[in-house]
Amino acid sequence: MREARTWVETTADDAHVRRERAKARALRQSAWWRAQLAKGRCHYCGGTFPPAELTMDHLVPVARGGRSERGNVVPCCRACNASKGCLTPAEQILDSLGLADPAAEPAPPEGGAEGPGA
Repeated sequence: MREARTWVETTADDAHVRRERAKARALRQSAWWRAQLAKGRCHYCGGTFPPAELTMDHLVPVARGGRSERGNVVPCCRACNASKGCLTPAEQILDSLGLADPAAEPAPPEGGAEGPGA
């Protein structure tokens, strides 16, 4: 199991989350969303799936201020949606590269405080 991502702040406004989840439910019923699902392609891994196996993912998560609108939602497989969690795509790349905390101090250079040439 993955370690919790403690560097991601998710202080969501409950009213915003409720409003956007209601908008997402309505968007799932739209012809546009059905057309996205009919393509059968996961936005992240590129895999092909039956429409029933694809989920709606918010590029900028609702819990982090994202909105339920066409420019912010993509179809993705359940595995990709679960691994993305509440990260943005850029943070997901950093996480996959092991650079999980963009605010963390960089590691000191090898060779101690004086550096390799001292």
